[in-house]
Amino acid sequence: MPDPNGSHDPYVRVRGAREHNLQGVDVDIPRDVLAVFTGVSGSGKSSLAFGTIYAEAQRRYFESVAPYARRLIHQVGAPKVGEITGLPPAVSLEQRRSAPTSRSSVGTVTNLSNSLRMLFSRAGDYPPGAERLDSDSFSPNTAVGACPECHGLGRVHRTTEQSLVPDPSLSIREGAIAAWPGAWQGKNLRDILDALGYDVDRPWRALPAEQREWILFTDEQPVVTVHPVRDADRIQRPYQGTYMSARRYVLKTFADSKSQTLRAKAEGFLVSAPCPVCGGSRLRPEALAVTFAGRTIADFAALPLTELAASLVARGETARFLTDDLKSRIVPIVELGLGYLSLDRATPTLSAGELQRLRLATQLRSGLFGVVYVLDEPSAGLHPADTEALLTVLARLKAAGNSVFVVEHQLDVMRGADWLVDVGPLAGEHGGRVLHSGPVEQLSEVAESATARFLFDRSPVVKREVREVRPGHGWLTVGPVDRHNLRGVTAEFPLGVFTAVTGVSGSGKSTLVGEITQEREGVGRLVSVDQKPIGRTPRSNLATYTGLFDVVRKVFAGTDEARERGYGVGRFSFNVAGGRCETCQGEGFVSVELLFLPSTYAPCPDCGGARYNPATLEVTYRGRNIAQVLDLTVESAADFFADTPAVARSLATLLDVGLGYLRLGQPATELSGGEAQRIKLASELQRVRGAHTLYLLDEPTTGLHPADVEVLMRQLHGLVDAGHTVIVVEHDMSVVAGADWVIDLGPGGGNAGGRIVAAGTPGEVARVEGSATAPYLARALTSGT
Repeated sequence: MPDPNGSHDPYVRVRGAREHNLQGVDVDIPRDVLAVFTGVSGSGKSSLAFGTIYAEAQRRYFESVAPYARRLIHQVGAPKVGEITGLPPAVSLEQRRSAPTSRSSVGTVTNLSNSLRMLFSRAGDYPPGAERLDSDSFSPNTAVGACPECHGLGRVHRTTEQSLVPDPSLSIREGAIAAWPGAWQGKNLRDILDALGYDVDRPWRALPAEQREWILFTDEQPVVTVHPVRDADRIQRPYQGTYMSARRYVLKTFADSKSQTLRAKAEGFLVSAPCPVCGGSRLRPEALAVTFAGRTIADFAALPLTELAASLVARGETARFLTDDLKSRIVPIVELGLGYLSLDRATPTLSAGELQRLRLATQLRSGLFGVVYVLDEPSAGLHPADTEALLTVLARLKAAGNSVFVVEHQLDVMRGADWLVDVGPLAGEHGGRVLHSGPVEQLSEVAESATARFLFDRSPVVKREVREVRPGHGWLTVGPVDRHNLRGVTAEFPLGVFTAVTGVSGSGKSTLVGEITQEREGVGRLVSVDQKPIGRTPRSNLATYTGLFDVVRKVFAGTDEARERGYGVGRFSFNVAGGRCETCQGEGFVSVELLFLPSTYAPCPDCGGARYNPATLEVTYRGRNIAQVLDLTVESAADFFADTPAVARSLATLLDVGLGYLRLGQPATELSGGEAQRIKLASELQRVRGAHTLYLLDEPTTGLHPADVEVLMRQLHGLVDAGHTVIVVEHDMSVVAGADWVIDLGPGGGNAGGRIVAAGTPGEVARVEGSATAPYLARALTSGT
């Protein structure tokens, strides 16, 4: 405990943490160290690091902020914890996206764009007689800098005759103008054209060019009297109809419609092209007329950061000061393996790991002192070759006088830590305890730790027999691919085996695999299992996504009590009126408006979070109502529904991929990317598979403890044993070592990558010189880590 004399307490001391599955955790973690929180997926490590320590630091910060200002800041709730002492201010770097727009880029996230704009404003070469511009004039996100034609987006959306009329052999009456709306509105437009004297029964291609041009693209909106064809059963009176061209309809719908479905349909008729005025540079001509070292600011923004740093040759004191500042900001980004990115790379195209590492590099320049940085798997998406650089950057944050708390599964990051907090032993209700908090090497003495088995290499490497890749199995040829940094690359993937695609970050792995489509010969059925959320609202959950809830509702509707009351399946849905609680409309919580404070959420006062009305909750199955069944973990539900085949099969596949700790009603918003991916995989596994299927997974081990990786790999190899093909993009060398075939891209990232360095069995690729993957793969083949 703190010294009674009031001296500085060197520890963050947590007492009675009960967030999520934490079981009254008491733990002491030293300050000014690199501390790694680890444990199997769902063990409670994130609940301790983010849900408790970071949340409490934020709560204390908000208490010091004026009430009026508090409502402008997103707040995390107060954690369930007895007491935390010795806690400094905290900065969180999670793998969550805010809501990046097309205007958000690498340059804006890192603030490098601001420095580059200042360089051009103060030290750029201006045309003779040109007025000097301020830095805002070099930004496509300001009114004074943005190209007036594309409003700073660099691309324009337009319609073409081909996009609006995909089948010119049809007549207008037969639906030639596919972009027009359906039902009565489309008929109305056809009737108006007919009234205007156009032939709506001739094939589109037979109409004169000037008529086709007017029908599709006119801005005129003539009003005409329409005499509808009379139906025998009803009288249709003449009416005044206003014409709208197909282009006008599409652009209006795309810009103004509140319906996501209608907007998406309208977007399908638009063709995106570089802006004809700025050529895609997004800026006004005045800004593009200014150069530095012979390049425009758009030229610099398009360069990979490594090339950008090398191109900043200064002349004069002002230019030298500004270029030195830019270079110093670029160094940590390159160190973190992101030198292949360019400033104009849009944020939505970055992976969560890339985005987090950009924010981490930016923090090195912030100059903060005495804070706790809480990071969520900074090694995600990082090749082993870049992990040493990551540790160097984390050590620099620590050396600046900060504490660095990292939630991590990567064994090399654990080995590089000063302090290790291991949570477990298992997931969910079987976890939530701190098994070890101390120096890394002392974890070897903890018998029940799943982490220790991998960290200290206790189990010998199990040599899996590599499946033979024979010509008779067939091959899938992809390419030649010319996209991003891939230039004419052709890859061959053997069918019927497990293939791993490797390479440093930015080498072109995802680009190459993204070219595999259903249409390619040999693919058969294609299933892409990514880490995108299974839903974006709490209404989507584990049970609804897997289809499990449909069966559960039928079980409840089939009870004697439900039949007596006349309750059908719909009665047990919290998404429709009838059985749900109408106070919260089946959400289980209500928004509480607070004066001078942001809205907060509280359990519904009527249903207490159960989501259903009292009458529905009176119906029970084996002593539990529908809300209580949704609150069961997958593991408990497997016992509860053991004799209900349709439910048991779904639950068994969820158990097989290591998700037994999740609750059936767990909202999609609470699931990690790794959990979402395994739920999708479980949904696939429960289907009866017939014809050959190609399974495509992009970094399936992200967010998974090595113990969970073992479980996942068993399932994936099981798919191959059943006659299917599995292709994974992967950085985990234990997975690559267990593959049948490896395709390694590189040798570097960005312009330094984009070609196939090696292809063959893991043993063959491990011996290839010049491959960044080879030395790490060789180590994994001999040691298993």
